[in-house]
Amino acid sequence: MEGPQQQQQQQQQQAAAPPPGPAAAGEERRSEEGRDAAGGAAALGRPLGPTPSQSRFQVDLVAEGAGRPEGEPRKAGGEGGAAGKGSEEAKGRFRVNFVDPSAGDESPGEPGGGSSEGGNVSFQNGGDTVLSEGSLHSGGHHHYYYDTHTNTYYLRTFGHNTMDAVPRIDHYRHTAADLGEKLIRPSLAELHDELDKELFEDGYANGEEGTPAGEAAATYTADSKGVVKFGWIKGVLVRCMLNIWGVMLFIRLSWIVGQAGIGLSVLVIGMATVVTTITGLSTSAIATNGFVRGGGAYYLISRSLGPEFGGAIGLIFAFANAVAVAMYVVGFAETVVELLKENGTLMIDEMNDIRIIGAITVVILLGISVAGMEWEAKAQIVLLVILILAIGDFVIGTFIPLDSKKPKGFFGYKAEIFMENFGPDFRHEETFFSVFAIFFPAATGILAGANISGDLADPQSAIPKGTLLAILITTLVYVGIAVSVGSCVVRDATGNVNNTIVTELTNCTTAACKLNYDFSSCQTGCQYGLMNNFQVMSMVSGFAPLISAGIFSATLSSALASLVSAPKIFQALCKDNIYPAFQMFAKGYGKNNEPLRGYLLTFLIALGFILIAELNVIAPIISNFFLASYALINFSVFHASLAKSPGWRPAFKYYNMWISLVGAILCCIVMFVINWWAALLTYVIVLGLYIYVTYKKPDVNWGSSTQALTYLSALQHSIRLSGVEDHVKNFRPQCLVMTGPPNARPALLHLVHAFTKNVGLMICGHVHMGPRRQAKKELSTDLAKYQRWLIKNKMKAFYAPVHAEDLRDGGQYLMQAAGLGRLRPNTLVVGFKKNWRQGDMRDVETYINLFHDAFDVQYGVVVIRLKEGLDISHLQGQEELLSSQEKSPCTKDVIVKVDYSKKTETDASIAFAPSSSERTPTLHKEEDADGKTPTQPLLKKDSKSPSSPLNLADQRLLDASTQFQKKQGKNNIDVWWLFDDGGLTLLIPYLLTTKKKWKDCKIRVFIGGKINRIDHDRRAMATLLSKFRIDFSDIMVLGDINTKPKKENIAAFEEMIEPFRLHEDDKEQEVADKMKEDEPWRITDNELELYKTKTYRQIRLNELLKEHSSTANIIVMSLPVARKGAVSSALYMAWLEALSKDLPPILLVRGNHQSVLTFYS
Repeated sequence: MEGPQQQQQQQQQQAAAPPPGPAAAGEERRSEEGRDAAGGAAALGRPLGPTPSQSRFQVDLVAEGAGRPEGEPRKAGGEGGAAGKGSEEAKGRFRVNFVDPSAGDESPGEPGGGSSEGGNVSFQNGGDTVLSEGSLHSGGHHHYYYDTHTNTYYLRTFGHNTMDAVPRIDHYRHTAADLGEKLIRPSLAELHDELDKELFEDGYANGEEGTPAGEAAATYTADSKGVVKFGWIKGVLVRCMLNIWGVMLFIRLSWIVGQAGIGLSVLVIGMATVVTTITGLSTSAIATNGFVRGGGAYYLISRSLGPEFGGAIGLIFAFANAVAVAMYVVGFAETVVELLKENGTLMIDEMNDIRIIGAITVVILLGISVAGMEWEAKAQIVLLVILILAIGDFVIGTFIPLDSKKPKGFFGYKAEIFMENFGPDFRHEETFFSVFAIFFPAATGILAGANISGDLADPQSAIPKGTLLAILITTLVYVGIAVSVGSCVVRDATGNVNNTIVTELTNCTTAACKLNYDFSSCQTGCQYGLMNNFQVMSMVSGFAPLISAGIFSATLSSALASLVSAPKIFQALCKDNIYPAFQMFAKGYGKNNEPLRGYLLTFLIALGFILIAELNVIAPIISNFFLASYALINFSVFHASLAKSPGWRPAFKYYNMWISLVGAILCCIVMFVINWWAALLTYVIVLGLYIYVTYKKPDVNWGSSTQALTYLSALQHSIRLSGVEDHVKNFRPQCLVMTGPPNARPALLHLVHAFTKNVGLMICGHVHMGPRRQAKKELSTDLAKYQRWLIKNKMKAFYAPVHAEDLRDGGQYLMQAAGLGRLRPNTLVVGFKKNWRQGDMRDVETYINLFHDAFDVQYGVVVIRLKEGLDISHLQGQEELLSSQEKSPCTKDVIVKVDYSKKTETDASIAFAPSSSERTPTLHKEEDADGKTPTQPLLKKDSKSPSSPLNLADQRLLDASTQFQKKQGKNNIDVWWLFDDGGLTLLIPYLLTTKKKWKDCKIRVFIGGKINRIDHDRRAMATLLSKFRIDFSDIMVLGDINTKPKKENIAAFEEMIEPFRLHEDDKEQEVADKMKEDEPWRITDNELELYKTKTYRQIRLNELLKEHSSTANIIVMSLPVARKGAVSSALYMAWLEALSKDLPPILLVRGNHQSVLTFYS
């Protein structure tokens, strides 16, 4: 490819910069792309080099030949005169690019700055246009695009220029702000379809204001410069350590050692650590399974288990964090008040002092957190330093035993004290579990890092490293302090210097006694020692005020972490709109998207609980709230592993689904150990929120493991079912209903749904006819739209569209291929072809052949007739469409779908899908026109709104179409079981009566019989029905079926079939044969004579039906069968017409002559 292309590149390089040196083989692609980008950028007068990724993006129409900005290189010489072809190929495509606004701002006057010709639709003020194909193949981190046709990378790699994109990360992004650009790879249609002549059917590229692309552009305009992101030490490790080391470390740990002894104290710490470590591993697994956004525990749980669990946990976890702020602040205030009391400087009294100091503290903390994450992080570092100094101060103190401290029980490291304190000595009704319950809250706080996941630079590596290391360090410190304090300080001491022993006592048992101190005088009420003095650590330490500073640091840091966590979690929860009432808290402010409203709410909650100041009641509930979220995080990992979803592949490998399950169970057990009533309360709250969210069904789809598990269990059960032979006891009518668009024939849908709901399968078949390309587009849009419509209308059914040349082919495809394993249809349900006499008789031929095909594949057939008709698509096509369009299939995380460009054009034209219009050719002319002009129904909404009066027939049709949605009252279902088809004619009415709307209806059975044996026949049928255990109110034996019908009815029948007769006796043989060949549906004289009695029987049955069943709610009757090839379509259709005309809703049923009822158990 020497020649023009190379020369162009050399010219560009000279214009841009000195050409780079020879690139290494491995860097070939990068250097080539870089050079091209440099060339393209220089030609357009733009700065070079990578720029910060911007989150603005624009949609540009690719039109290579037209409107190229000056300076852009022409097409490669290799393509010669193919410019025209290229631009044609590019038509009809668009894509979303992230662009750099700064570039446009810096060079407003440059070519390609503000003036964009051709089909560019751009979305940002920078006016930066993008070169044609570059959006697919921009190189490295450059935000400047160039034309693929000048990109030698493709030429060298594949030997020719190709539109096909190579694998790269930008094709897999959501349109999120800070990650880089979102690129759309060419769709399969772009690569594979024939070339389109027109640009877009609707005249626009995707990119008007209303489109998702436009909305996304408006939503994500946050500036990525200046956003503060933390690494794993500052963001996770420091936070977790500060949160885990609480007041417990300094105030309660020594008391726990006194009660439980060193051995059991280490066990208590170990047990708490097991729970937190397992949770840490689970958190790491979820956090490394894909990109983590803000929202911490809530985000992890909701994206794994779905919005129900996530919504429940998010709310109580945010609340728990808010109340935890109060708990920690009160802990701080109590310590301050203790100091004031010692110095005798109380302000009012203890309780009110705690409130005053707490309120002031929480205001200061609020100020720090609102100042921004940077300040908050700096404050955390300072607090950590103080905390570590305090711990060091204590450790140094243990090695300096002062005589002045001995009366208070501190003797330095002594084996005697270690031995004495090793075993437990529970007092005051404490037990191992009560001590564990007091210690456990000190181990929580492991999610402090995960909770600010949105502010971490790389949450995937930071959360596992930081969290697990923090658990390890804090546990070692806890164990170390427990052992050292237990080896230095005795359990009881008087603090009295005079208690030294002068004379040797012979019967020394205690360690103190062996060390020449006798503390036996106050065995029950001592002031000092592990058991009695909470300030043991400050007593032991080298410099006591440092321990007080440590306590302040521990409490304030935990309070600060919680004060930041709660609003972040709550903001993420509100953004997902799971609880619409809280939508206002989703708004973020400033470059870090700070949830200021959330901070204020957290502050108010914390202040409220500080003023209550009764935290002994609240503390156990908070611990249980935290534990509930730990349990669910563990359960998420177990659930995701169990569901075997291909999307579950965490980068963190050190987890195990069974260990996670054990962790979840342990969390639940610990909840009860800590406080049984608080545990029950937590369960009730979580369950209540879960039920609320499930009931509300938020419109989100996060690919949760609940979906994956539902799929897996459905798959496994379907396969298991396939291995089981059908048994007559388990027979279910599984119906393939030829509905067309499901909303076009509601009566058909509701009636079949009445006897299949929760009993059998129901598939709505829809045959698309017409041009293949148009139908293919319709198929994909219809599938999503109508399945959603069925779900929205609580229809337990599937929608199955196919494309075929005519209705018969479509029906055959559906009967052969619909369903899966045992979940396959066994009954074909069709509406009666009401207007068959006015339409094309070839349609009748097709319609009747559908029955023959069904019988051929051993299906039962049900024909449903309402005298008003079934098809209402010409009445509500437009309104239905518009209402069903309101919920467009757009996901919450903004994903731009390429298909949106086609929406308007397809949805409008499919109001009259070919199947419905071809089956009902008598639509009014006006609607026909509507159907053919894609824009019309959307524009004509006003003129055809429901308020415009309908004519009487249409009004009746609408009323009839809703009759099966109402309660049916105490009426009759009449079953005319004339022929034994295996029992389907009887089973369907029985199933109807089991449903709520039909349960008051009684079944009356009509059978044929001889006049002289009526009683015998009735008894025989009654016996059969009672053996089948089917309740009936009456059995009528019709002895007069074979009577000849009335003359006027015979005459009416003959008049009806007259236009369809062949009259071969009046014609020459050849003419008659030719006519029969061309129009096989015609009725021959011979056939009419042959089936005369059968014809009379249909007419006679209609007379009997009018006589006996004209008041029934519904009639179920045996469908007459016509022999294939012997009875013409017109005659068969005439029989069905004569049999079922002018009656209440009637079902003509014919099973496949295999038993569907049995009286054996």
